[in-house]
Amino acid sequence: MSTIAFIGLGIMGSPMAVNLARAGHQVIGFNPSPHRTSALVEAGGAAVTSIAAAVKAADVVAVMVPDSPDVQAVLADADGVFDSAPHNSLIIDFSSIRPDVTTELAHEAKRRGFRIIDAPVSGGEVGAITAALSIMVGAEASDFHAAKPILDVVGKTVVHVGLNGAGQTVKAANQLIVGGNIQLLAEAILFLEAYKVDMDAAIKVLGGGLAGSAVLNQKARMMLDRDFEPGFRIDLHHKDCGIVAAAAREAGVVTPLGAVVAQLMASARENGDGGLDHSALLRGLERLSGRSLA
Repeated sequence: MSTIAFIGLGIMGSPMAVNLARAGHQVIGFNPSPHRTSALVEAGGAAVTSIAAAVKAADVVAVMVPDSPDVQAVLADADGVFDSAPHNSLIIDFSSIRPDVTTELAHEAKRRGFRIIDAPVSGGEVGAITAALSIMVGAEASDFHAAKPILDVVGKTVVHVGLNGAGQTVKAANQLIVGGNIQLLAEAILFLEAYKVDMDAAIKVLGGGLAGSAVLNQKARMMLDRDFEPGFRIDLHHKDCGIVAAAAREAGVVTPLGAVVAQLMASARENGDGGLDHSALLRGLERLSGRSLA
């Protein structure tokens, strides 16, 4: 069992930290909003009031924060991980950030005597709660093997995809696919509703054919019920669309459908839906179709 500092106890980070505590690890959590630490404490973990206090005796430092600047601040700011954690600690960055930022931070981490992996996840809040996340890992092989017992506690599909930065590149591709699937599912649902078909029957038969997907399984009911309680917020998917666009431009790759989805995410955000689940792209379609929002 390891002593794990877990930085960032939001929608995803909190259940992941809880699962690690329930598996027997000593988990010390920090979150800028202290009320987010309660689930971890109830599961047997501990809560502290600073990053420095969380990491000072940690074997492993797990980070799950929203964006590239947040990870940079957690790791590299004064009294952050680089200043406060024991040398040779293993840093696992579960956040979804820019691949180039990940690579730069990995160089700095290694220069300062740390091991580091990028391990962004897919599966949303449900996957975090049920420990069924898909985790795409960029790391040196030895660091991946050192981290794998931790990763296996929170994930179901754990794959080493290359060196530092590769995990974030694969996660960007994941978000490209997921965003497109959500948008097309929303279009299909609005189309079917317009023809007043039996929606439950339609979703059942679509799920049994080539149109079936994890997105359909997890998001169709939310769309039908207009229940957009966030499992993964539009704000975060909007950020991920920007990561895809920047990385694709750097590689000289064209992503035309991805660009359309990025614009629809941006529109949803500007219309006040940024805090909703990304299945709320359906609301943007209702606006474009001149329908009143449910």
